[in-house]
Amino acid sequence: MFVWFRDWVIGKQVFDQISEQSGYSKSKLQRLFRHYLNKPPTFTIPQKELVHVIIDGTYFSSDICLVVYRNSEIKCTQLYRLTDNERYEEIKEDLENLRALHIQISSITCDGHPAILKAIRKVYKKSVVIQRCLVHIQRMSRIWLTKSPKSIPGQELLRITQQIHRIKTHEQKLYWLRSLYDWDQNHKLFIQEKTFGPLPGRFWYTHKMVRRVRHLLIRTFPDMFHYLDDNDIPKSTNALESFFGHLKDNLSIHRGLTIKHRKHFIQWYLHLRNLQVSKKP
Repeated sequence: MFVWFRDWVIGKQVFDQISEQSGYSKSKLQRLFRHYLNKPPTFTIPQKELVHVIIDGTYFSSDICLVVYRNSEIKCTQLYRLTDNERYEEIKEDLENLRALHIQISSITCDGHPAILKAIRKVYKKSVVIQRCLVHIQRMSRIWLTKSPKSIPGQELLRITQQIHRIKTHEQKLYWLRSLYDWDQNHKLFIQEKTFGPLPGRFWYTHKMVRRVRHLLIRTFPDMFHYLDDNDIPKSTNALESFFGHLKDNLSIHRGLTIKHRKHFIQWYLHLRNLQVSKKP
């Protein structure tokens, strides 16, 4: 009967559909599924000598935050944590646990959350490559500049940021970097323009969003293009975000679960998806 519970968790099947297919009453299935939800599975950490990891967190209602460490090569969850926020101490502990299990992490792709970056640097120093998510950089640039910047420098900078994901060679990277440098040189006065307040000596930079995107690109550039040196390094966290989307869709179908059962549903989902991966040839 476990097969029906599996379909309920990862197959988007609702009680009425499973009742019709299985021949069991809806009430019997509900009792059985509550039994499974009361006993979350024991998570087994996949072992692998060299791992390229994607780290990201997602949020559910009731202050539930799921932080996932995804093995990008075999597309499975290497480790996870159910918490209420992306916290430095917890992420640091998770990375230390992975290291204690002799799981050799070669690279980590993340969106640049301060807690994640701080934990990686604390645990691994400089022994692990940090790849910044290019999609996240582009998304933040578009949010700060808007889709239709009013200024010419803002429009040019938006076009430059939207080329990042298309870079596939070191030569293209150098061309892109040159375009950013030329933009910076051509708009020095614009970038430094100040607006003065009523009090003497008080001012702020007029085009703060343009400056924010410029600073983002300068700060993240050293960790933007490691994937050019190793094809196994993911250049974005998109795979994990897609995984989160599927999980949330499945969970939203089964409304009315208690907070405890919502957490256990997530644990079962991660466990069953890993089983799917392990059975693939």
